[in-house]
Amino acid sequence: MNCDKGLEIHHDGDLPARSGLGSSSSFTVGLLNALKALKGRHISNGDLAALSIHIEQNIIQENVGSQDQISAAYGGFNRIEFLRNGAFRVNPVILHRERLENFQNNLMLFFTGFSRIASEIAKSKIDNMHLRYAELSRMKEMADEAITILQGEGELNEFGTLLDMGWKYKKSLSDRVSTSEIDQIYAAARDAGALGGKLLGAGGGGFMLFFVPPEHQARVLERLKHLIHVPFRFENEGSRVVLYQPNGL
Repeated sequence: MNCDKGLEIHHDGDLPARSGLGSSSSFTVGLLNALKALKGRHISNGDLAALSIHIEQNIIQENVGSQDQISAAYGGFNRIEFLRNGAFRVNPVILHRERLENFQNNLMLFFTGFSRIASEIAKSKIDNMHLRYAELSRMKEMADEAITILQGEGELNEFGTLLDMGWKYKKSLSDRVSTSEIDQIYAAARDAGALGGKLLGAGGGGFMLFFVPPEHQARVLERLKHLIHVPFRFENEGSRVVLYQPNGL
Protein backbone atom coordinates (compact mmCIF):
# COMPACT_ATOMS: atom_id res chain seq x y z
CA MET A 1 0.00 0.00 0.00
CA ASN A 2 3.12 2.20 0.03
CA CYS A 3 2.40 3.72 3.43
CA ASP A 4 5.36 5.94 4.26
CA LYS A 5 4.21 7.18 7.65
CA GLY A 6 3.46 5.65 11.02
CA LEU A 7 -0.09 4.47 11.62
CA GLU A 8 -2.05 3.84 14.79
CA ILE A 9 -4.80 1.34 14.07
CA HIS A 10 -7.63 0.53 16.48
CA HIS A 11 -9.86 -2.44 15.71
CA ASP A 12 -13.19 -3.07 17.43
CA GLY A 13 -15.41 -6.03 16.61
CA ASP A 14 -18.99 -6.62 17.73
CA LEU A 15 -18.58 -10.39 17.38
CA PRO A 16 -15.74 -12.83 18.12
CA ALA A 17 -13.14 -13.82 15.55
CA ARG A 18 -13.00 -17.34 14.09
CA SER A 19 -16.77 -17.61 14.30
CA GLY A 20 -17.84 -18.14 10.68
CA LEU A 21 -19.17 -14.64 10.01
CA GLY A 22 -16.36 -13.52 7.73
CA SER A 23 -14.73 -11.30 10.35
CA SER A 24 -11.21 -11.83 8.96
CA SER A 25 -12.20 -10.82 5.45
CA SER A 26 -14.29 -7.92 6.76
CA PHE A 27 -11.22 -6.67 8.62
CA THR A 28 -9.08 -6.93 5.48
CA VAL A 29 -11.68 -5.12 3.38
CA GLY A 30 -12.17 -2.37 5.97
CA LEU A 31 -8.44 -1.84 6.51
CA LEU A 32 -7.72 -1.59 2.78
CA ASN A 33 -10.61 0.81 2.30
CA ALA A 34 -9.27 3.03 5.09
CA LEU A 35 -5.71 2.94 3.73
CA LYS A 36 -6.93 3.93 0.28
CA ALA A 37 -8.84 6.84 1.81
CA LEU A 38 -5.70 7.84 3.72
CA LYS A 39 -3.99 8.18 0.35
CA GLY A 40 -6.89 10.26 -0.93
CA ARG A 41 -8.02 7.56 -3.34
CA HIS A 42 -11.42 6.03 -3.99
CA ILE A 43 -11.58 2.30 -4.70
CA SER A 44 -14.57 0.58 -6.27
CA ASN A 45 -16.36 -2.29 -4.54
CA GLY A 46 -15.06 -4.73 -7.15
CA ASP A 47 -11.43 -3.61 -6.87
CA LEU A 48 -11.66 -3.59 -3.07
CA ALA A 49 -12.96 -7.16 -3.04
CA ALA A 50 -10.34 -8.33 -5.58
CA LEU A 51 -7.47 -6.75 -3.65
CA SER A 52 -8.67 -8.30 -0.39
CA ILE A 53 -8.92 -11.72 -2.04
CA HIS A 54 -5.39 -11.34 -3.42
CA ILE A 55 -3.95 -10.46 -0.02
CA GLU A 56 -5.68 -13.29 1.85
CA GLN A 57 -5.14 -16.00 -0.75
CA ASN A 58 -1.79 -15.06 -2.30
CA ILE A 59 0.07 -12.90 0.22
CA ILE A 60 -1.04 -14.47 3.50
CA GLN A 61 -1.73 -17.79 1.70
CA GLU A 62 -4.80 -18.73 3.72
CA ASN A 63 -7.12 -21.50 2.55
CA VAL A 64 -10.09 -19.19 2.18
CA GLY A 65 -12.74 -18.60 -0.43
CA SER A 66 -13.71 -15.33 -2.08
CA GLN A 67 -17.32 -14.85 -1.04
CA ASP A 68 -16.61 -13.17 2.32
CA GLN A 69 -14.48 -10.42 0.82
CA ILE A 70 -17.07 -9.71 -1.88
CA SER A 71 -19.92 -9.66 0.63
CA ALA A 72 -18.05 -7.23 2.89
CA ALA A 73 -17.12 -4.93 0.01
CA TYR A 74 -20.56 -4.83 -1.64
CA GLY A 75 -23.06 -5.43 1.17
CA GLY A 76 -26.68 -6.43 0.57
CA PHE A 77 -28.09 -9.54 -1.11
CA ASN A 78 -26.13 -10.62 -4.16
CA ARG A 79 -25.78 -13.52 -6.52
CA ILE A 80 -22.04 -13.97 -6.92
CA GLU A 81 -20.78 -15.87 -9.95
CA PHE A 82 -17.17 -17.07 -9.85
CA LEU A 83 -15.45 -17.47 -13.22
CA ARG A 84 -12.70 -19.94 -14.06
CA ASN A 85 -10.20 -17.14 -14.72
CA GLY A 86 -10.50 -15.90 -11.14
CA ALA A 87 -12.85 -13.02 -11.94
CA PHE A 88 -16.34 -12.70 -10.48
CA ARG A 89 -19.69 -11.14 -11.28
CA VAL A 90 -21.95 -9.60 -8.64
CA ASN A 91 -25.65 -9.19 -9.39
CA PRO A 92 -27.95 -7.67 -6.73
CA VAL A 93 -30.91 -9.79 -5.62
CA ILE A 94 -33.85 -7.40 -5.53
CA LEU A 95 -36.52 -8.06 -2.89
CA HIS A 96 -39.58 -6.04 -1.91
CA ARG A 97 -39.13 -4.46 1.51
CA GLU A 98 -42.04 -6.41 3.01
CA ARG A 99 -40.68 -9.69 1.68
CA LEU A 100 -37.22 -8.90 3.04
CA GLU A 101 -38.65 -7.99 6.44
CA ASN A 102 -40.68 -11.20 6.53
CA PHE A 103 -37.61 -13.23 5.63
CA GLN A 104 -35.53 -11.59 8.33
CA ASN A 105 -38.22 -12.23 10.94
CA ASN A 106 -37.86 -15.97 10.31
CA LEU A 107 -34.12 -16.10 10.99
CA MET A 108 -32.36 -16.72 14.31
CA LEU A 109 -28.61 -16.57 14.93
CA PHE A 110 -26.84 -18.39 17.78
CA PHE A 111 -23.21 -18.55 18.89
CA THR A 112 -22.20 -22.13 19.62
CA GLY A 113 -19.37 -21.12 21.93
CA PHE A 114 -16.87 -23.01 19.81
CA SER A 115 -14.27 -21.23 17.68
CA ARG A 116 -12.04 -22.73 15.04
CA ILE A 117 -9.38 -21.91 12.44
CA ALA A 118 -11.31 -21.76 9.17
CA SER A 119 -8.25 -22.27 6.97
CA GLU A 120 -7.62 -25.75 8.38
CA ILE A 121 -11.22 -26.88 7.81
CA ALA A 122 -11.30 -25.29 4.36
CA LYS A 123 -8.17 -27.27 3.44
CA SER A 124 -9.90 -30.53 4.36
CA LYS A 125 -12.77 -29.57 2.02
CA ILE A 126 -10.34 -28.72 -0.77
CA ASP A 127 -8.61 -32.08 -0.35
CA ASN A 128 -11.98 -33.85 -0.75
CA MET A 129 -13.30 -31.66 -3.56
CA HIS A 130 -12.53 -34.10 -6.37
CA LEU A 131 -14.68 -36.67 -4.57
CA ARG A 132 -17.65 -34.35 -4.03
CA TYR A 133 -18.41 -32.97 -7.49
CA ALA A 134 -22.05 -34.13 -7.41
CA GLU A 135 -22.67 -32.56 -4.00
CA LEU A 136 -21.02 -29.28 -5.01
CA SER A 137 -23.02 -29.13 -8.24
CA ARG A 138 -26.25 -29.63 -6.31
CA MET A 139 -25.29 -26.93 -3.80
CA LYS A 140 -24.68 -24.53 -6.69
CA GLU A 141 -28.16 -25.26 -8.05
CA MET A 142 -29.66 -24.66 -4.61
CA ALA A 143 -28.33 -21.09 -4.57
CA ASP A 144 -30.55 -20.22 -7.54
CA GLU A 145 -33.46 -22.13 -6.01
CA ALA A 146 -33.10 -20.00 -2.88
CA ILE A 147 -33.24 -16.81 -4.96
CA THR A 148 -36.37 -18.07 -6.73
CA ILE A 149 -38.05 -18.69 -3.37
CA LEU A 150 -37.09 -15.27 -2.00
CA GLN A 151 -38.22 -13.39 -5.10
CA GLY A 152 -41.43 -15.38 -5.45
CA GLU A 153 -44.77 -14.97 -3.74
CA GLY A 154 -44.99 -18.43 -2.19
CA GLU A 155 -44.32 -19.59 1.35
CA LEU A 156 -40.93 -18.64 2.71
CA ASN A 157 -40.94 -21.90 4.67
CA GLU A 158 -39.55 -23.51 1.51
CA PHE A 159 -36.34 -21.62 2.21
CA GLY A 160 -36.05 -23.35 5.58
CA THR A 161 -36.45 -26.76 3.96
CA LEU A 162 -33.78 -25.85 1.40
CA LEU A 163 -31.48 -24.70 4.19
CA ASP A 164 -31.84 -28.07 5.91
CA MET A 165 -30.94 -29.87 2.70
CA GLY A 166 -27.97 -27.58 2.14
CA TRP A 167 -26.63 -28.29 5.62
CA LYS A 168 -26.64 -32.01 4.92
CA TYR A 169 -24.67 -31.46 1.71
CA LYS A 170 -22.23 -29.16 3.48
CA LYS A 171 -21.54 -31.78 6.15
CA SER A 172 -20.73 -34.30 3.44
CA LEU A 173 -17.81 -32.17 2.19
CA SER A 174 -15.60 -32.96 5.19
CA ASP A 175 -15.85 -34.79 8.49
CA ARG A 176 -14.53 -31.60 10.13
CA VAL A 177 -17.50 -29.43 9.17
CA SER A 178 -19.62 -30.58 12.11
CA THR A 179 -19.10 -32.13 15.53
CA SER A 180 -21.29 -34.21 17.82
CA GLU A 181 -22.02 -31.09 19.90
CA ILE A 182 -23.07 -29.12 16.82
CA ASP A 183 -25.24 -32.00 15.63
CA GLN A 184 -26.99 -32.01 19.02
CA ILE A 185 -27.64 -28.25 18.79
CA TYR A 186 -29.07 -28.66 15.30
CA ALA A 187 -31.30 -31.56 16.33
CA ALA A 188 -32.60 -29.62 19.35
CA ALA A 189 -33.47 -26.60 17.21
CA ARG A 190 -35.24 -28.76 14.64
CA ASP A 191 -37.18 -30.55 17.35
CA ALA A 192 -38.31 -27.17 18.74
CA GLY A 193 -39.65 -25.97 15.40
CA ALA A 194 -36.77 -24.80 13.20
CA LEU A 195 -37.35 -25.85 9.59
CA GLY A 196 -33.68 -25.77 8.71
CA GLY A 197 -30.36 -24.21 9.49
CA LYS A 198 -26.65 -24.39 8.98
CA LEU A 199 -23.34 -23.67 10.58
CA LEU A 200 -21.97 -20.50 9.02
CA GLY A 201 -18.50 -20.27 7.55
CA ALA A 202 -16.14 -23.19 7.05
CA GLY A 203 -17.57 -25.24 9.90
CA GLY A 204 -16.32 -26.72 13.15
CA GLY A 205 -17.83 -24.02 15.35
CA GLY A 206 -18.87 -20.40 15.39
CA PHE A 207 -22.41 -19.28 14.60
CA MET A 208 -25.46 -21.26 13.54
CA LEU A 209 -28.29 -19.72 11.55
CA PHE A 210 -31.79 -21.20 11.78
CA PHE A 211 -34.98 -20.59 9.82
CA VAL A 212 -37.72 -20.58 12.45
CA PRO A 213 -41.34 -19.50 11.89
CA PRO A 214 -42.15 -16.75 14.45
CA GLU A 215 -44.67 -18.93 16.29
CA HIS A 216 -41.90 -21.42 17.17
CA GLN A 217 -39.13 -19.00 18.09
CA ALA A 218 -39.88 -18.92 21.82
CA ARG A 219 -39.54 -22.72 21.94
CA VAL A 220 -36.23 -22.61 20.06
CA LEU A 221 -34.94 -19.92 22.44
CA GLU A 222 -35.86 -22.12 25.39
CA ARG A 223 -34.20 -25.24 23.94
CA LEU A 224 -31.02 -23.32 23.06
CA LYS A 225 -30.93 -21.14 26.17
CA HIS A 226 -27.38 -22.35 26.90
CA LEU A 227 -26.24 -20.58 23.72
CA ILE A 228 -25.94 -16.87 22.98
CA HIS A 229 -28.79 -15.62 20.79
CA VAL A 230 -27.65 -12.70 18.62
CA PRO A 231 -30.44 -10.60 17.07
CA PHE A 232 -29.34 -9.05 13.78
CA ARG A 233 -30.53 -6.93 10.87
CA PHE A 234 -29.53 -7.10 7.23
CA GLU A 235 -26.98 -4.57 5.97
CA ASN A 236 -27.49 -3.05 2.54
CA GLU A 237 -24.21 -1.16 2.34
CA GLY A 238 -20.76 -2.61 2.07
CA SER A 239 -17.53 -1.30 3.54
CA ARG A 240 -17.48 2.47 3.90
CA VAL A 241 -15.33 5.19 5.43
CA VAL A 242 -17.42 6.79 8.16
CA LEU A 243 -15.20 9.84 8.78
CA TYR A 244 -12.75 11.29 6.27
CA GLN A 245 -10.75 14.42 7.05
CA PRO A 246 -8.15 14.95 4.32
CA ASN A 247 -6.54 17.86 6.17
CA GLY A 248 -6.06 15.71 9.27
CA LEU A 249 -7.98 18.10 11.53
